[in-house]
Amino acid sequence: MQGNDDEESRAVDLRQRTEDDSDWIVELLTKEWGSTKIVTRGNTWTADELPAVVAITGDERTGLATYRIDGDSCEMISLNSLMENIGIGTALVNEVKRRAKVAGCKRLWLITTNDNLKAIRFYQRRGFVLVAVHRNALDESRRLKPSIPLVGLDGIPMRDEIEMELIL
Repeated sequence: MQGNDDEESRAVDLRQRTEDDSDWIVELLTKEWGSTKIVTRGNTWTADELPAVVAITGDERTGLATYRIDGDSCEMISLNSLMENIGIGTALVNEVKRRAKVAGCKRLWLITTNDNLKAIRFYQRRGFVLVAVHRNALDESRRLKPSIPLVGLDGIPMRDEIEMELIL
C-alpha cells in the first residue's frame, strides 16, 4: 500500500478492471511489488489475474486494488494509490469492502509488513484492527519470492507479517 491518510476530496471514479487494463496492471504491480507475484501467509498469488478495482482520476488510471474472496472472507492482496492525499486509497478500500459485503463476506483482511508503518496507520484510520503478528513470516515468503528485500521502508528490517481485519 502506498499513500497518505491526510486526504482532500477529489473526484475518483472506480471500475472493475477490463482487458484493456492488463498491461498497465502488470506494469504497476511489477514496479510497486517487484513482480505480479504477491506472497501472503505462505501463499503466492498472481495478482494480475485476481479481481481488481481500478481508480480513475480525470482520464488517467491512478490506483489499483486486487483481492480474492474465499468463503465468507475477502483478502485484499494489493493496494496502490498513484496520487497521494486525494482519497484514492480510501475509495479503493471502500469499494473492495462493498464488493466483499455483496459477496456475503463477513471479514475483509490483509497482510502488510512490519516496516510499513504508513500502511498500518492508513488501515487503522479506516477501521481495520491488528489481529496477528506473524513473527519472521518473511523468511518463508522469501523462499517463495526471493526478491522480497531484507530491509524495507525507513531502513527497518522486514521480518514479520502484520494481519489486519475489518469485520463487515
